[in-house]
Amino acid sequence: MTRIYNFAPGPAALPREVLMQAAAEMLDWRGSGLSVMEMSHRGKEFMSILQEAQRDLRELLSIPDNYKVLFMQGGAIAENAIVPLNLVGSKPQPATVDFINTGSWSTKSIAEARKYCTVNVAASSEESKFTSIPARDAWRLTPDAAYVHVCTNETIGGVEYHFVPDVGAVPLVADMSSHILSRVIDVSKYAVIYGGAQKNIGPAGLTMVIVREDLLGHALSVCPSAFDWTVVAKNDSMYNTPPTYAIYIAGLVFQWLKRQGGVAAIEQRNIAKAALLYDYLDATDFYGNPIAKDCRSRMNVPFFLHDKSLNDAFLAGAKEHGLLQLKGHKSVGGMRASIYNAMPIEGVHALVEYLKEFEKNNG
Repeated sequence: MTRIYNFAPGPAALPREVLMQAAAEMLDWRGSGLSVMEMSHRGKEFMSILQEAQRDLRELLSIPDNYKVLFMQGGAIAENAIVPLNLVGSKPQPATVDFINTGSWSTKSIAEARKYCTVNVAASSEESKFTSIPARDAWRLTPDAAYVHVCTNETIGGVEYHFVPDVGAVPLVADMSSHILSRVIDVSKYAVIYGGAQKNIGPAGLTMVIVREDLLGHALSVCPSAFDWTVVAKNDSMYNTPPTYAIYIAGLVFQWLKRQGGVAAIEQRNIAKAALLYDYLDATDFYGNPIAKDCRSRMNVPFFLHDKSLNDAFLAGAKEHGLLQLKGHKSVGGMRASIYNAMPIEGVHALVEYLKEFEKNNG
């Protein structure tokens, strides 16, 4: 049987070791006689799972003590509303929030935030069809903004920040959904980091929020209690029933990452995987990648066939070779290979060999 490599953008591939461990523990977690899915979220068994996951995440990202780690629900889409609901309440209303628009997910964040605050799009790469990040000296920031929001990896467009933008004393908020835990980051440079879990962390249903403690207590009065970070932090992510099984799987992924050598080690693997794929795409005229080289994503690699009439044949052949979920997002077309932490370099080698074979047969 051909080995399957899953290039889906999310829900994405999980490490095989994690899936095997979850399967082994499905009916009986560590002799408890219970599946994690049927445990009380306030029982000692699940509380140990939650606490271990929190500790491991803090260790992996070297999260400072003055930051809270929150496990929530709703994904990054919900956080697009939850972030302004939590951060603009201490400012004269309507508060202003600065956004840097680098693609589809930034655009969604902007649209949602407009319901709760005044939005200033301080810079945008829309004119270049979101193939780059606006130069920092072109950003027109608001001095007293409630915060500055960036999406540090655009899953659809394949644009990634390879620097931490300096925004002065204004809090910097980052949607890191699709590259969190793929590279070393200095958490202290950000006021808030958030993301959906279904890329590099675990299954869909879990949202992670890392928030600096001094920003708690700034919520608008209309913020629902379940979305109020202060309430969630006070209750250690247990204000309402959390996504217990998703937290359990995330915890297994954190342990897997530690066994790989941590985030610094996985980053080196990700650099090698991305270089392998981009180097081939750059060496041929049969395929193309439109993203500026200084901001290409290591996680999400969009590419296209110059002859679009071959798209269906390409995808059919890829499936026959065990290379799945390579179709690009409908908004941009073409192809996209998502090569998250769980994708082994052997999978990228297999993709490159198929790219060569398809080009040879159709070029």
